[in-house]
Amino acid sequence: MILSDSEILKAIARKTIVIEPFEPKNLGTNSYDVHLGKYLGTYNDDIIDAKKHNQISIFEIPEQGFVLEPNNLYLGVTQEYTETHEHVPFLEGKSSVGRLGIDIHATAGKGDVGFCNTWTLEISVSHKVRIYAGMPIGQLIFFKVEGQIQNFYNAKENAKYVQITEKPVESMMWKNKF
Repeated sequence: MILSDSEILKAIARKTIVIEPFEPKNLGTNSYDVHLGKYLGTYNDDIIDAKKHNQISIFEIPEQGFVLEPNNLYLGVTQEYTETHEHVPFLEGKSSVGRLGIDIHATAGKGDVGFCNTWTLEISVSHKVRIYAGMPIGQLIFFKVEGQIQNFYNAKENAKYVQITEKPVESMMWKNKF
């Protein structure tokens, strides 16, 4: 079950959902709009190795915007810090963003109960497009969880994305054993 606007507000009042900063104007019928933070990252190497810690270079989006190029992966970040303690958050792109040819996540649209951080975005584009820090980029929807949670994300020993950051975070696949 997806939470409605009134249920999202109740969860915020109970602090089972935290959104900082929270702006009532960003609350939709059953979602909350999130915005592109001021930082982007790109991988330093032409070949990204899944078994290696691949380094990224992070830069600020200039006030006049930044042109994204096709066939490149950009790591962005949301302005909003979120916490979910009873609900599963899903991040989806806004239709207006999709109509610009921008995808904001390749595979990682679902968060876990206990995720407490900004969201790293895996941004790719179909053609050149200029983006701006602060632009609406996506929307969070929250699903109710059935049953008792035994393993919150932020309490897992092997959780890889718990370091709170306002900058995008590179893949931590290399921490897996395979």
